[in-house]
This record gives sequence, structure tokens and C-alpha cells, in this order.
Amino acid sequence: MHHKNIKLLVKKQLKKQFPTWKRLGKKQKKDIARKVVAEVVAEYDFKQVVDAPKVELLGIEKQLPEGIIKLDEMARHIDMINNNRLIKLSAYNRSPIYIKDEELAFVDRLIDDGIINRLLSYDGYRPAMRNLFPSNLFRAELLKAIKYPEISYRKFCTEEYLGLDRKQNRVFTGLPLHKETMIDHSQLSKFRSSLSFTQQINLLVYILHHFNQSGLLGGCVLHGVDSTELANDCRIPLASVNIKGKKIRIYNDIDCDCGKRRNKRDKSVFVIGYRLHTLTAIDAQTGQSFPLVSLLAPANHHDSHFLPFLVSLAQAMGIDIQLITADEAYHDKDGSLYRNTGVIVTAPPLVKVDLPKNVNGSNGAVFCHNECAVPMQHVGFEGQEHEYKCSASPGECQHVHACPQCRFVPMDRGLFQRIPFATEFIQQAHDIRKNCERPFNLLKNQTGLETVRVRSQHATMARCTLSSIAVLLIKMAGIRKKKTTKIPQQQRLFADAA
Repeated sequence: MHHKNIKLLVKKQLKKQFPTWKRLGKKQKKDIARKVVAEVVAEYDFKQVVDAPKVELLGIEKQLPEGIIKLDEMARHIDMINNNRLIKLSAYNRSPIYIKDEELAFVDRLIDDGIINRLLSYDGYRPAMRNLFPSNLFRAELLKAIKYPEISYRKFCTEEYLGLDRKQNRVFTGLPLHKETMIDHSQLSKFRSSLSFTQQINLLVYILHHFNQSGLLGGCVLHGVDSTELANDCRIPLASVNIKGKKIRIYNDIDCDCGKRRNKRDKSVFVIGYRLHTLTAIDAQTGQSFPLVSLLAPANHHDSHFLPFLVSLAQAMGIDIQLITADEAYHDKDGSLYRNTGVIVTAPPLVKVDLPKNVNGSNGAVFCHNECAVPMQHVGFEGQEHEYKCSASPGECQHVHACPQCRFVPMDRGLFQRIPFATEFIQQAHDIRKNCERPFNLLKNQTGLETVRVRSQHATMARCTLSSIAVLLIKMAGIRKKKTTKIPQQQRLFADAA
């Protein structure tokens, strides 16, 4: 924990003393970083108790659920704005003439520029005398993510893609057709950097409101959590020090860090950058999964730390979560997640967890004692214990008068999680979890998030949010549909049961 606190102190000092860090030369940054690291380590008291907030140690202090509009509030907000428009403008609409692409036409009809400008307004915002509105920049980001994910922002903001002869793109972004007004790549960069986390999430809530109305999610929705790495171009640290076997590294991007990558044959074991932790919605009937909301953190932190913050953020958005399926990294170890949020997490049992006595390790059946031959019935749970009672029929068990006929089994990360492994269809929930990987493939390959060209955590988070919005819009448009494949029978059974 001390090495995380030292890294936090170094970050704070660099950001406070050098607000123009990005403009400094690499050699100058290296000298400054080494000097600050040496000073902090020399003055650090290893006997002190680390009392820094957990969100700061994890690097997500700017991604807290504050000022977020809930989904039901967003619905009322949209209705209020539409009802307050006393004059229904019937001006000539150029969109159907110039926007021939069906996908862009759908997105153009769905997005209300007035609402976007309201969500992205700030203190001192005045719409008068503006050449570009926030909605124009937002639409430009969507256009790039949906249609040109493989190119750079610098190339996108040229005559080739936004010139006067590209009428479809100009009409979609709201640029005039009779003026040579352009959007510069630096304007988009400032737009992403200026988006507060609250504004990003409110934009996401606005799109999720339409997504819920689209009917893409069936009546049986299961939620999943997973993460993926987002590497940046910070290869070599500016400064590093070894503290009690833990490496502290400072990179050109102060917020990023080095962590272990998932097993990939064609890539290094380590990744320098961030990890994107995402909550997804899974339709248990079709197996389709959709990204809902994400948190972005340095790559050196374990996944399990972010589950409570991700659930709290989703609940602040008004997303109803009851059951989350995740991998082994996201176990609710001490039951705190359930106590604080009411959400149950189920994950594949850990093999290293010791099996309780008189339990069948293959199916999780519980027996009262060594000589008991009838599996006990699960009654429920209280606190961190499961309660089981005898399920033997009259005359079936000869030990009925000599045993207590009930048993309490402590919860663990093996067969006895909040929902025991022996529960019907729980294995199917674990199998459905594998669908959580698909949204990451869409974010990286469909909207260009694989190559992160921005160099700050805040701007990268904005890219991730805009990419999630683009994925949802593409799904709602339904133009890129593939032939439906039959889902496994076990998933259909789970959906029917749920």
C-alpha cells in the first residue's frame, strides 16, 4: 500500500508544480520526474498509516457519480423540453437529401441538438455568436467513430472528409454548405479534454434512454463485468524506483502505469497504459451483450477493486442491477458489495478454495455428516453463512433422530458464494459471462479504440465514452446485422428460468 501512496504523492506534486507538463521537453520531464521521486521517497515515513482515499490510490478520483441524471429523470427532461417547444419549426430539412447513408440518417434523426447543447453547457456558456456548438463537435466525434475509426483525428479534420464536396458529412455534423467552415483536430481535442466525467455520463444516459426504448434488450437481462487493456505510446519510464520489491514508475503520461496483460500470444506480458472496466447488459435469450458504462484506471491495479465503484456508478444512472456474472477476479470477498448495493455477484469457483467437510466437490451437494446419504436443501443465507436443512422423506433416513437436521456453511469464493454453485442454472450464468468480451471487440475494432492516440487519462476516458455511445447507436441503427446464430440450449434454459 505504501508504494501506491508514494506514487500518488509524486503525481500530485508533478501536477501541482508543473501545470504545463505536456509542453515540457522529454529531457526536462525526465530530470523533473527523477528529482521529485527522489525527494518524495527520501521524506516518506513508512511507519505512517496510509489514509489516502481509495479512489485516489486507484486513480479514479475524477470518475465519481456526482451530478448524474438518472434514466427516468432523463425521460422526464426530454419530455419537458419537447413540450416547452411551443413553436414546432417546420423549416426545410436538408438531411434526407444529403444524408444517404442509412446508419448516419438514423443517428441524425435520433440526436436532438438542443438537448445535447443543454447537457454539455457550462457556467458562462452563451450560444449567441458561435460558429460551432457542442452538438457539432459531438456529432463530429460520432461521425469519426462510426464511419472513419481507422484514421487519425488530424487526417479526419481535412477537406478529404469535411470539405465542401463532402455534403453528407457536413450536414450530419451541422456545418454549413455555403461556407468553408471547418472543424480543426485541435478543437476536437479541446472538446474531449473539456468534457467533465459528469457530462460524459449524462450523454451516455441520454443514449441509453433511447437504447432502452429500442427494444434491443429482451425481458431477461443479466449484467456482466469485465476489463480490457488500453495501451498507449509511453514505452520507457521517465523515472523508476524499487520500494520493498514494488516498482514505482513515472511515465510521460503521469496517470498511466505498467500492469500485467491478459495472455496473448502475439503481445508482451506487460502493458503500459490503462484498463477499461465495463459493465455490460446481456440478453439471456439471444446472448447479445451491450456496453453500458465504464471506468478507466491505470493498468497496475487488480480488477476486483473497481467492482463496487462501477456498480455505484451504474445505480446512480438509474440502471437496475440484481445479478452480475463475472470472472474469478471479481468475487465479492467479504459481502460488502451485497450489503452496500444489494447486488449479487456470481463467478466461477476458485479451485484453491478448501472444500468444506461432507460436500460433494463435483456438484456442490451438502450432506449433514459422514454417514448422511441424502443431499440437504438450501434454505437461504444470513450474513455470510448459508443455511441448509434435511430434505429426507419420512422413513428415508435412519439417522433422522441422531443428527441436527440443519447445517450452516460459511460463504467463500469457491462453491459457496452468495448463490451456491449447486443452484439450478448458475453454471449457465457463468457460461453467458463469456459474452462480455464482445463489447470490447466492438469498442476496439468497430469504433477505433484499439489505437489510443490521446495521452491523458481524462481524454482517454472521453474517447471510451464516445466509443460506447457509437457502439450503442450502431446497434440501434441495425444496418450491420449479421445472420442470427442459434444460441446454446443451456443459455435458452437459463433465459426461460430467469
